[in-house]
Amino acid sequence: MLAAAPNAMAHGQIAIEIGSAPDCPYGYYEAPPNACAPYGYYGPEWFTGGVFVGAGKWFHGSSDFHGQVDSRLNVDNGYKGKLPERGEKAEPSNHLDKNDNFKGNETRDGRGNKSPEPKDDKK
Repeated sequence: MLAAAPNAMAHGQIAIEIGSAPDCPYGYYEAPPNACAPYGYYGPEWFTGGVFVGAGKWFHGSSDFHGQVDSRLNVDNGYKGKLPERGEKAEPSNHLDKNDNFKGNETRDGRGNKSPEPKDDKK
């Protein structure tokens, strides 16, 4: 005697896990592997109450956000200086919301895309 099994429908599910943002004292580079960025890479507008607003896939600021970075401090541009380790705490003397010595040279959105330079109509 043969018994027929009912047709079973297979249901698929896809889950994408991006993990949590790197725990870095001065923010992290927006591109993988998302290493910790040095103090001075991000301008003060990237911090609210001393907390980094995120970058790349972990950005949690407004959709129209644009902020300054100092691309000379990016390892992808040849920076060879010291980088903080994940879990390291910020130096108390390094103020995140106010950095009078910050020298930004690029404007980026929260995802890391370079923003167009504003046109100078005074020429």
